Amino acid sequence: MKKLSWVFVCAASLIGFALGLSGAAAAASASANDTARFLAGLAPSAESPLAPLTQDKTWQRYAAAMDRAFADNDSRQLSRIRVWSAANLSAPRDTLYYMFSGPDFLYANAFFPHATTYVMAGLEPPGAVPDLMALKRGALPAVLSSVQNAMRTLLAASFFVTAEMNTDLQASPLRGTLPVLYVFLARSGKTIRDVSLLNIDANGEPIAGTGPQAKAASRGARIVFAAADGREQVLYYFSTDLTNTGIKRSGFLTFAAQLGEGDSFVKSASYLMHGGEFSQVRDFLLRHSATLLQDDTGVPLRLLDTAKWELSPFGKYLTPIPVFEGVYQAKMQDLFRKNAAKAIDFGVGYRWRPGESNLLLATRRRVDTASRN
Repeated sequence: MKKLSWVFVCAASLIGFALGLSGAAAAASASANDTARFLAGLAPSAESPLAPLTQDKTWQRYAAAMDRAFADNDSRQLSRIRVWSAANLSAPRDTLYYMFSGPDFLYANAFFPHATTYVMAGLEPPGAVPDLMALKRGALPAVLSSVQNAMRTLLAASFFVTAEMNTDLQASPLRGTLPVLYVFLARSGKTIRDVSLLNIDANGEPIAGTGPQAKAASRGARIVFAAADGREQVLYYFSTDLTNTGIKRSGFLTFAAQLGEGDSFVKSASYLMHGGEFSQVRDFLLRHSATLLQDDTGVPLRLLDTAKWELSPFGKYLTPIPVFEGVYQAKMQDLFRKNAAKAIDFGVGYRWRPGESNLLLATRRRVDTASRN
């Protein structure tokens, strides 16, 4: 991967940023929205106990680096995705299912901005609800550095590397995916209204309590936020095992099924649903999706029956990257060639450079019952 011009503030430059969160400041609490804005390099509200910390020059350098990184990503990616989405996803459903997502709210929102409920799932744990005012003196530099590092591959190449992100997040005093979700929500123009941890049992029912004594099958978080127009939206993020074995005891798909039919999004999913070990989550998407938007790592083309699905290819289908060379789909190549796939001017998935990426939009065909009677 080439070196990008918007390289983040390195960890070394944060060493001097030993902010003291003690005394009266530590006794105060910062709202979830102010915390998200601060972590995103955006100014919190003037009355927030975090506001004085933004006067530190190192935080200001951090904020400037975040501005550059997100402006670069928006010009190369998100602004173009929003134009594509408006032109091609004309009848979005209220619920979006995003499996194998990690904390990638950024792309979920760009492709599906009108969803009222986002359901996201990955292996990474959510962690505790972030509380910057409870940090020990001098801990904040490590937090900011780990958040930067955890996002670097997604902002550059549109996907997370799970092992890389786990290393970065585990090194932080604020562990888990919630700090990254906070940043993406704030940088997407959202206002966070409420955050709570949400565990579910094997039957998909919420469990009281969030500590280790709570025998949860899946651990997650629920974030209530508002769009710029004031419309309320909800994000569910669950740390869960999506293998068939994991699904039997997780309760996650049972919880998700209660939300009914929605749209689904898959990218950079390591071709996991091409094999049998992830057949249950694959079947869930095929049953519960009105629209399935994915790159070639999602549901294999052989399972998208054209009698049930209308298939619209975009971009260019190339052979998978070397680590996944065994999952080339000749039928996908034929589909893109015969249907004259429309070009896309943004990158997505493992072949993330514009001109190399592919998207497949599968729309469920509706049976005209009146014509059959």
